[in-house]
This record gives sequence, C-alpha cells and structure tokens, in this order.
Amino acid sequence: MTVNVSVVVGNPKPASRTLKVATALVEHLLDPGSFDLTLIDLADHEADIFAWPSEKMAALNASVAESDLAVFASPTYKATYTGLLKAFLDRYPANGLAGVVAIPLLTGADQTHSMGPTHSLAPLLAELGAIVPGRGLYFVASQMDRLDELVSAAAAEYRGNLSRLARVAAHAGTVEGVSR
Repeated sequence: MTVNVSVVVGNPKPASRTLKVATALVEHLLDPGSFDLTLIDLADHEADIFAWPSEKMAALNASVAESDLAVFASPTYKATYTGLLKAFLDRYPANGLAGVVAIPLLTGADQTHSMGPTHSLAPLLAELGAIVPGRGLYFVASQMDRLDELVSAAAAEYRGNLSRLARVAAHAGTVEGVSR
C-alpha cells in the first residue's frame, strides 16, 4: 500500500531551501518507493491563491485533504508562517484536514523563533482536524550542510511517535462503525 504525501510550501520564492528541507524530511521519514509525493509550491500559485472561488486552488486543497501525510512548510516571517501558507490553509472548512497526519515545518535565520512551528502552525493544523505527531520542525537555514543529519533526527522522532500512535490505534476498537 502506497502512502499519499503532500508537501505544501509557503515560501514566496519558488524552489526554495524550505521546499528542499520539507522534501528531505519526507525522504528520511518514509521508506523509498512506499509513497507518492505531491509538491505544492505556493509561489507557483500566487496569481490564484487570493482568487475566490478558484477551481485550481480548490483542487489543490482537495488533494492535500486526501493525503495520508502532509508537510506544511514556510520560512519564518514575523515569528510565524507566511501569508501564502495562511491563505492556502484558510480555504479549508472546519475539520477540512480531518485524519491527515500533518507536520509543521518552519525555516529561519537562527534559533530565535524555533518554537514557531509548534506554537503557531501546529495549533492551526490541529484546529483543521489534522493529526500533528509531535513538535514542529524548525530548521536553521545556515545548517543546510547538515540537512541530512538534522532531518534524519527529526524523522526518527516522528517515526517513534507514529509507531506509538499506531500501537494505540490497533487497540482502539470500532471507529465510525468500522471494525478493526
């Protein structure tokens, strides 16, 4: 069974370091060949993101809502995520990401805002119904030379949290009328 994964990047610069960190996290978290990856670089959709309604944006939002795992990544702007990412997430109704495992990820110049993904982005994802499997990941951009090492450590922590969640879920009984 293949896992459907989305990476949504709110950096106004296309093909950014933030996108590179987010995709590296997915590659370290999941086994090669076990997932289908959809990349949504919001910089490529600036013309549509504030258009209401927008069939193109509705399709992107639906694609992410159908994912098993989604990484929501942004550079740190004013101690939080960008307006591009906020505008994308604002398109979801209450519980619009119900059941999606979501990892919040912010990049920044230094450790000053390292709690940003946990304190600003994770609560929004939880409010939308997503399952956030631990602290958000904060990546200092000057450490790109240590990308593999740092995202590997973060991926190991997420894997441990997801394993514990799976262990509990295996004993949770019936959910919405479906037996285990």
